[in-house]
Amino acid sequence: MEHRNSLNVINSSFLIGMPLLAIVSVVFYSLQYGISWVEPLIFVAFYLACGLSITAGYHRLFSHRTHKAAWPMRLFYALFGAAAFQNSAIKWCSDHRRHHLKTDKEEDPYTVKKGFMWAHMGWVMVDQGEEIVEHVEDLQADKILAWQDRHIFLIGFLVGIVLPGAVGYLALGGTHGFLGGMIYGGFLRVVVVHHATFLINSAAHTWGTQPYSTANTSRDSPILSFLTFGEGYHNFHHTFQADYRNGHKWYHWDPSKWWIKVASWFGMTKDLHKIPKKSIESQKMKTAFEQSSGSEDVSSEVQAKLTHCVQQLRKGFTDLMKRREEYKLAKMERKKESKEAWKQRKEAHKARIKACKEQIAQARMEFKQLMQSIKVNQPIASV
Repeated sequence: MEHRNSLNVINSSFLIGMPLLAIVSVVFYSLQYGISWVEPLIFVAFYLACGLSITAGYHRLFSHRTHKAAWPMRLFYALFGAAAFQNSAIKWCSDHRRHHLKTDKEEDPYTVKKGFMWAHMGWVMVDQGEEIVEHVEDLQADKILAWQDRHIFLIGFLVGIVLPGAVGYLALGGTHGFLGGMIYGGFLRVVVVHHATFLINSAAHTWGTQPYSTANTSRDSPILSFLTFGEGYHNFHHTFQADYRNGHKWYHWDPSKWWIKVASWFGMTKDLHKIPKKSIESQKMKTAFEQSSGSEDVSSEVQAKLTHCVQQLRKGFTDLMKRREEYKLAKMERKKESKEAWKQRKEAHKARIKACKEQIAQARMEFKQLMQSIKVNQPIASV
């Protein structure tokens, strides 16, 4: 018998009731006590702690294993991830791994194919049958996450509601301080973190560009990244799930990657995995070609020219990495050589590095010419 979705009263009441509680509480508190610099500070502190625990912790560490983290970092994510009120890491990651395995299919728990609001929060508000927890054996073996899963609601209440109240009490004193911390660092913060992270399931599959893949609905949006701790580069993430970065370029707004990177300087994270630049750029080439050529038949000649560009690009990056490593080793041995000998050797290394960069530039130029030829539907000059 086909299962029909039914309303999940607890989840629906929480998702609808918490914004109402936050609004009423903020208005009441503001009229009764006013607002100092302490309340916004508590809000920002808990917003960052809980938001990063979801994006850097639940998502990039636990779901995708893009890096490793020491136990204090995992405990931090477990505590403040619970305070985000988005379920335990084990159950959250089970849903998320299924989302990546079955993106846009019926089995995808929050597929945008069922509508924007379904992907945003509707899927949490209904019972979709028996809860399935799968593909998370590695997380279930983690004692910290197993503990969090057993006590998720108690941890969430204590860390997400009571703790900000306690901070407010210490900062401002009395009932006034406790209420201020609880309302701003608890109620209001829960709502903002909820909808900021929910946007990744809805908006990041609706608006933006697809520079790396058109295989699914994931999109890249720099604007969305400002609201989601860097998760807005979602097309990149779906294409290269093993990368600890979503914004892979240095100037991409991605606080989660910066948090993970800085933590590595203190030994809190390690083995940060990055997809090689040659793989990223060659994939971008293939996708741009696919989007330009559309559904039209592509001649074997045109396809061969694309293959040539991609191969030349990848070879250029591979050789560049080798030449830079050779130059690095040579600099370590320079003391064994005379000044003149080292000067000649250095120039030779720099010339080889320059040649690799020229090969990469040539591949990019040839690809640009290929794309222009497709757009104007003119014969393609030999490469």
